[in-house]
Amino acid sequence: MASIGMPAVAGRSRKALGASLWIAQSILALMFVMAGVLKTTTPLDRLAGMLPWTADVSGALVRLIGVAEFAGALGLILPALTRIAPGLTSLAALGLTVVMLLAAGFHLSRGESAAIGMPLVLGALAAFVAWGRWRAAPIRPR
Repeated sequence: MASIGMPAVAGRSRKALGASLWIAQSILALMFVMAGVLKTTTPLDRLAGMLPWTADVSGALVRLIGVAEFAGALGLILPALTRIAPGLTSLAALGLTVVMLLAAGFHLSRGESAAIGMPLVLGALAAFVAWGRWRAAPIRPR
């Protein structure tokens, strides 16, 4: 009798994982779209008032980070949603994980330990999406 219930539990668990991944993807996409747009469109002198570290690196690097974050946000949603090359979703999540680890390391190197919380949380969430969409609940292509 127990073996009969197992597939239903596995099915519910898989659906819950899929829903959790979509929620994580959506939160990450929203956060990275906002961060990417901010870093690519805000004048650098004004941006330095909001994000002091931007005054200490080149403007080109700030813009590159913004483009990478925006592209990563699109990569989290569009391939999975359209089911066109959905494997790109896990690669986008992996890329954002790396960006967030680098951000945490950058802030630590500057003695800004209070600033590493958000990059670590976003990086962990992105790592969850990378794992989930690669191994646990991949989206099938069309």
